[in-house]
Amino acid sequence: MTVTFKVNGKSSTVDVADDTPLLWVLRDHLDLKGTKFGCGVGQCGACTVHVNGTPTRSCQRRASTLSGVEITTIEGLSPDGTHPLQRAWEELDVPQCGYCQAGQLMAASALLKKTPKPTDDDIDQTMTNICRCTTYIRIRAAIHRAAQLAGAGS
Repeated sequence: MTVTFKVNGKSSTVDVADDTPLLWVLRDHLDLKGTKFGCGVGQCGACTVHVNGTPTRSCQRRASTLSGVEITTIEGLSPDGTHPLQRAWEELDVPQCGYCQAGQLMAASALLKKTPKPTDDDIDQTMTNICRCTTYIRIRAAIHRAAQLAGAGS
């Protein structure tokens, strides 16, 4: 099937099987390698992207549902790395292995868009992505720092 949608603000058309996961459309057909394969069953969150502004496990979203949607991947969060979350992630040395971080950042950006000044409980309830290195305390601190940076107009 041929499907047209937007990725990071640009129109994209792919010809794929209708059951192809969005994850593989992004990685294999559009060469956007930032979104990672983790578990393949929607549990770990390494593949999180935004679909029409909503954090979505891309391993679970099929090509047949993509027509006309807008997708944002980690590459589209901020091309120059100046998004408050990216700055906070670097400032606080959040990643260890780094594998889950694209999904973590995409989930956190959706949280901050919905809740610009989240509490620890907001973060704990929303951030369901798994980090095998267990940097959860630093992830929480970085989300708070990013909220400060965003609030300062930076």
